[in-house]
Amino acid sequence: MAKIKHIAIATQDADKTARFYIDVMGLKEAGKIDSANASGYYLTDGNVNMAILNFKNDQVAGPEYGVGYSGIHHIGFEVEDLDEVSGRLEEAGSSPRDEINKALGVGMDGPRHANVEVKYGGPDGVIIDVSQTGWVGTGG
Repeated sequence: MAKIKHIAIATQDADKTARFYIDVMGLKEAGKIDSANASGYYLTDGNVNMAILNFKNDQVAGPEYGVGYSGIHHIGFEVEDLDEVSGRLEEAGSSPRDEINKALGVGMDGPRHANVEVKYGGPDGVIIDVSQTGWVGTGG
């Protein structure tokens, strides 16, 4: 069974948003990111990783969102067998988000590492992040 281990929130003010979740909800900072694609924070409750991201380009944000979007961006599932789940996703009509995967330099044939492995389109326009290696600050 896949486990929800990651939720990403797009924001225009990563510092302010991270402070809210740290100060109000008690999450802990697990890491920071500042790349060509996004800047922000990885927060955790010890079980789930929450990324607070200020996207720097539309390719990584996805064309339906763009860099100006703020709100829940994608949800990540940790799975036991990435190839098996990818097959089930495709059988269900879910396609890899090749434009985002390419912009990140990841995907089924790309590198597999913590915090991003491969992104798919899900129902209702939701972006689904699938990982066999998990996310920083998560249990399991």
